[in-house]
Amino acid sequence: MTETVLLVGGGGREHAIARALAEDCTLCACAGNRNPGIASLASQFETLPETDADAIVEFAGEVDADLAVIGPEAALEAGVANALDDAGVYTFGPGAEAARIETDKAFQRRFMREHGITGCPEFETFDDVDAACAYIDAVDHDLAVKPAGLTGGKGVKVIGDQVTRGEAKQYLRDSEYDRVVLEERLVGEEFTVQAFVANGDVRVTPAIQDHKRAYEGDEGPNTGGMGSYSDTTPELPFMTRDDYDDAVSILEEVAEALPEYKGVLYGQFMLTADGPKVVEFNARFGDPEAMNTLPVLETPFLGVLTAARDGRPLPELSTTGEATVCKYAVPDGYPTDPSAGARIEVDESTVGDALLFYASVDEREDGLYTTTSRSFAVVGLGESIAEAERSAEAGLSAAGEGLRVRHDVGKPDLVQRRIDHMDQLRG
Repeated sequence: MTETVLLVGGGGREHAIARALAEDCTLCACAGNRNPGIASLASQFETLPETDADAIVEFAGEVDADLAVIGPEAALEAGVANALDDAGVYTFGPGAEAARIETDKAFQRRFMREHGITGCPEFETFDDVDAACAYIDAVDHDLAVKPAGLTGGKGVKVIGDQVTRGEAKQYLRDSEYDRVVLEERLVGEEFTVQAFVANGDVRVTPAIQDHKRAYEGDEGPNTGGMGSYSDTTPELPFMTRDDYDDAVSILEEVAEALPEYKGVLYGQFMLTADGPKVVEFNARFGDPEAMNTLPVLETPFLGVLTAARDGRPLPELSTTGEATVCKYAVPDGYPTDPSAGARIEVDESTVGDALLFYASVDEREDGLYTTTSRSFAVVGLGESIAEAERSAEAGLSAAGEGLRVRHDVGKPDLVQRRIDHMDQLRG
């Protein structure tokens, strides 16, 4: 029997999920924007707000969905997975309470402390801005300032790196955040490991490094992610296998402490001189990291979903063993003042051997238009990071006017800087 899978979300992450599923099932999708890549793969596509649980459940009934996959975190926070599960549609994504591991950073840190999860930095939570500012003045070390709720990857300010203490306090006073987390600044190299979790099983994928800063050379404000890369091995060039295994152990600790959890568990880590520390957890695929992971996954993703639903052990994962490099094309002015509503041209015929994933674009009758977020990504694959980077770079000729790219993602000199940085930290 052919499974009917409902995909919720309209970004690059969801386009990667759609491509991983479409050949093996009847795919239906809904999102707040019409993503042309997803729409071309789906038998039915409905434009719906991704947080409107009632409308999504109604659409799931119309298409007779057997399974659902939730892409964006806002939908998880809004209880879309709960509503679909209650309607009899098994959803590979946690309910709103378990999703607090991402959607409530204060809960996340307290959860780690209460369950003794490895890699938790020193932290304090505040629901009073004056108290938070007093704490900033009182401590003698640099801090990361984190709003407790969702900010699309752009709300964190790091004292000693991005802002001064005075600027951090002014940021809090100017903000409307009702709760914040202040924690020790972690120094090292960031990386991500994503795992499929259900029925007590944890199946992990290769490590990935995202590039949050807007401009080349790690300059500029934080973004949702300008690009990312993975290697031919589970670990990255600046890591050891033990570093990777330590990160995996932390994900296993979380899954054991949250036995009801199902879906993707994303661990963002800082590799410090003392090993991996937890920057944050996400309750879904990363974006762009999904576009590194799913194209090299040989194990059918649908098989993961059906095993999770049916209460069977999740399949062991196999990959092609290729390296990947993902680079995003974003609207001019992103992330501070993006030119939304601009008509753009994307020439798919120029991508070559790379893969193109549409993200936050809106397909209208007269063409493609930008939103306030990232427009599309190009992913290169190869027998080395350098080969994958060349493929991605060649494919970026698809980006026309009005779009900007961070070209240094995955280039040998930037990767070497990561290696040198860790060598220096470790002495």
